[in-house]
Amino acid sequence: MTPSPAAKPAATGPVAVQADRGAGTVQTLLDGLRDADPALVLVFGARGDDLAGLSRGLREGLGPDCTIAGCSSAGEIGPAGYASDSIVAIGFPAAGFRAGAVVLDNLAGLPVSDWMAALRRLHESFAPDPRRSLFGLLLVDGIAGQEDALVATIDAALPSVPTLGGSAGDGLEFRRTTLLAGDAVMTNAAIFLLVETDLAVSEVTFAHFSPTETRAVVTAAIPDKRRILELNAEPAAAEYARIVGVPVDRLTPTEFARHPLLLRMGKRHHVRAISAVTEDRGLSLMSAIDTGTVLTVGRAGDLTQGFAEALESLPRPPLMVLGFDCILRRLALERAGLVQAMSDLFTRYRVAGFNTYGEQHSGMHVNQTFVGLAFMPAQDAAASPVGETGNPDAA
Repeated sequence: MTPSPAAKPAATGPVAVQADRGAGTVQTLLDGLRDADPALVLVFGARGDDLAGLSRGLREGLGPDCTIAGCSSAGEIGPAGYASDSIVAIGFPAAGFRAGAVVLDNLAGLPVSDWMAALRRLHESFAPDPRRSLFGLLLVDGIAGQEDALVATIDAALPSVPTLGGSAGDGLEFRRTTLLAGDAVMTNAAIFLLVETDLAVSEVTFAHFSPTETRAVVTAAIPDKRRILELNAEPAAAEYARIVGVPVDRLTPTEFARHPLLLRMGKRHHVRAISAVTEDRGLSLMSAIDTGTVLTVGRAGDLTQGFAEALESLPRPPLMVLGFDCILRRLALERAGLVQAMSDLFTRYRVAGFNTYGEQHSGMHVNQTFVGLAFMPAQDAAASPVGETGNPDAA
């Protein structure tokens, strides 16, 4: 009698580990990651050359077959929720995951044809298994200002691959962000990861804003710098301050988070987040803008309940949720005194990731949004395709 083949072990979810920055960082991360035998490790939080040192230490402990990528952040999400000045590493076990990576460099030059060719080569060489879930992850320089063109390029080159991601951060400095691919640390670049898994995967999106009746027209802008010079034919900072009811000398990232500018596209509103008042009294944005654009002032709504509802609507409890959470959402939570409440939700639903300078989802670059991927046990041998849950205004 021929014995029945052994059942394939159930794939396990990603493992998140957090460590303080310092001499023992690498060892703490390795202690938490090694048993997972990861095929892919994402590292969030360190800056500059610190990323390269972390990568070398992790590679020595995990071996050359593990793909390592990461970026600097504006804050981290670890096993206990929100954190700052720490390192979060997420390991994707080789037993249930496979990953490939490509660097898309020279963002300033916009070599779109080269990017498309590199993405298609990666997809062809990866040879995805149609029985498994396939998705893309994007980490991108959050200062270079080319996310809109980049995500459109990825969507055009790999239209069948749902892709999410986040723009690297630099605390609240908005000066220089860094990315890690292997042992190479870089700026003015993006890292695209193609990932395949036996698990079911579902997108989770959430935005906590709604449009008001107040509108403004961009009457002068510098599109390639994402800068508004005039709103309603008035200096941009002064007019924005007037329509939101805040003195111009009190415009801070927290106020920008409370009063976002929204751009309507189809039936959805997308935040065109403000990062700073410029020296010429204009407004520096975190997404694309152009002269003639009509913007609507947004109103911040409930920051926690809707997020919990989005996660509760998942078909099964998640093993982990990889999260890209805009720094402006975190600032809004801090102002509302809800950081611990959100951290408790992150812990309950096993959310791990980082605070971004923008999020990528559905072929768009957006702001002030939570975008994530929930990993769940598959119901049968073939993992479910990537689905979506969340509120309709979070695109």
